[in-house]
Amino acid sequence: MSKIGYSRRGVLKAGAAAAVASAFPAPMIWAQEIRNITLRQFGTGVSNINEVAQKVKEDLGFTLEMTALDSDAVTQRAATQPNSFDIADIEYWICKKVWPTGNLQAMDTAKIKLYDKIVPLFTTGKLTPESVIAQGTAPHTVGFVEGQGSKTFATEPTQWMTLIPTIYNADTLGIRPDIINRPISHWKELLNPEFKGKASILDISAIGIMDAAMVCESMGEVSYGDKGNMTREEIDKTMAIFTEAKRAGQFRSFWKTFDESVNLMASGEVVIQSMWSPAITAVKTRGIPCVYQPLEEGYRSWGGGIGLSKALEGAKLDAAYEYINWYLSGWVGGFLMRQGYYSAVPETSKEHMDANEWGYWFEGKPATADIANPYGQVMAKAGESRDGGSFYERMGHVACWNSVMDENQYMVRKWNEFIAA
Repeated sequence: MSKIGYSRRGVLKAGAAAAVASAFPAPMIWAQEIRNITLRQFGTGVSNINEVAQKVKEDLGFTLEMTALDSDAVTQRAATQPNSFDIADIEYWICKKVWPTGNLQAMDTAKIKLYDKIVPLFTTGKLTPESVIAQGTAPHTVGFVEGQGSKTFATEPTQWMTLIPTIYNADTLGIRPDIINRPISHWKELLNPEFKGKASILDISAIGIMDAAMVCESMGEVSYGDKGNMTREEIDKTMAIFTEAKRAGQFRSFWKTFDESVNLMASGEVVIQSMWSPAITAVKTRGIPCVYQPLEEGYRSWGGGIGLSKALEGAKLDAAYEYINWYLSGWVGGFLMRQGYYSAVPETSKEHMDANEWGYWFEGKPATADIANPYGQVMAKAGESRDGGSFYERMGHVACWNSVMDENQYMVRKWNEFIAA
């Protein structure tokens, strides 16, 4: 863990679990009214999970109501309905769209007990001091504002954060190795005519365009100044290549939801496509071979965090900070890491995983026993290693982050033309 550069190491020492527990005691200030508090949270299905809400009720005493939406609906609600939620569980590229509306309030890092243990990707943009900052909307570029009431993103860390980071991952292509039956090493394989009628890409424009750019760059067809902030000419070239492939019958389908991607791959209708880590897990738990394929060009990454409505105040605001501190204290991190995600504070998650789980998910070691997902379903057998290896191997090879471009409206229009072609 020393690579991450944390300033405190106490949680990793003997008795760490007890130390974490004592650092996050049950709320006392409003103990009588806490049972009457309800916080309304919305976000994507990635982290809006019933088990988290149940654990909040057990550990903190108040009610967390969760609503899971797709990325476009999350963006619209955060930008237009600030009184309809208390907590926005959103991605950093969405924050870039939402923050200028003034619908979220800046959060005081002095109230975040484990702030100095957050992975530096979210504060400096670098996994290690030697890391090169990836293209796109890297979380640290929209993670801080100049002051409590500011709508301007800060160029370096301040006391005021837009989102408290919670979850992130390095995304790549999912494949069916039993059907493809040969090595896949490059993003360009998505448009290989060998897979005509059996390929898919996700239909969320801000994310799909990034996968498309990785493919076009891998093909040597387009050279981007910044894949996360394309010019109109770069957008046109990218969409022309994918539109030609679509008209030639390359794609079996396009997907917007987790379940759609799982069903396409599990059925064998698709053998190579954009995927998310838990979708790979879901396919594998059905006993179907599926690989999250490391590719030579690197990963497309994303990160999410908790944002607070501008309308949140008083006891509810206190409860929200209590929730954030609890979230980073380890239980949720362990739950999410068993699905293939990473926690913003890995060392506390370690205390909620056994040595075999930590070795498999974080360190990239071969499993010493079967690996189960959070629901007890076996998704990796003893002796298997995680696709892509360790945390540092995967997050150290991020080529770009999910983004909002200056030419976003133009990009969305061209993307929709591609889908409709």
